[in-house]
Amino acid sequence: MFDETPVLGRSESTELVKNKVMRNTYALLGLSLVPTVIGAFIGMTMNFTFAAQHPFIFAIGSLVVLYGLFAAINANRNSSVGVVLLLGLTFLLGLMLGPILQHALQLRNGGQIVGLAAGGTGVIFLTLAGIATTTKKDFSFMGKFLLVGIILLIIASLANIFLQIPAMALALSAIGVLLFSGFILYDVSRIVNGGETNYVMATLSLYMSIYNLFTSLLHLLMGLMGGDD
Repeated sequence: MFDETPVLGRSESTELVKNKVMRNTYALLGLSLVPTVIGAFIGMTMNFTFAAQHPFIFAIGSLVVLYGLFAAINANRNSSVGVVLLLGLTFLLGLMLGPILQHALQLRNGGQIVGLAAGGTGVIFLTLAGIATTTKKDFSFMGKFLLVGIILLIIASLANIFLQIPAMALALSAIGVLLFSGFILYDVSRIVNGGETNYVMATLSLYMSIYNLFTSLLHLLMGLMGGDD
């Protein structure tokens, strides 16, 4: 299904390499949505009482597991094992959508909110990916800013688990939408301009940007539009 990870050579132009990475990345990204959806459906049937009772422990534990999988995928990025691990990660992340989807769908207009979040994520991704691809502008300068932003967002989100300030949660969701939109622009730009030549790692970065954009947008819409029955 996927071409082998391209390596620059005399018989292959740089442009052809970029096209291969882009094509493989989008193919694997589309495939990764399958285990995500399956995981999300299973997650909606699970009991997340522990997560609700111990949100900080659950959040830290989740981060440890996720970063362990990130490291494993990176170590196997040039083999089919990396693809399998990536698909396993997307299934796990689908499961982790369970609590927020359960909560969203209990709201009066929960189905509409989830639909708007999914549709909005798709529109933002297609728009920004289109901009990065057609203009071929190098957005690598955003890297340091985005890295600092994500670190601050994680710290603030962990802090708000204890503070439980609704206005802060809403603000963090809005910042997350902007931040992960920036990551999509940055990720696609790196592929287009040859900054990332491994489609497994390119897919991982782009998938995480889209996933976090969706969850941030869903939280934001729930805060703005949500209403109990």
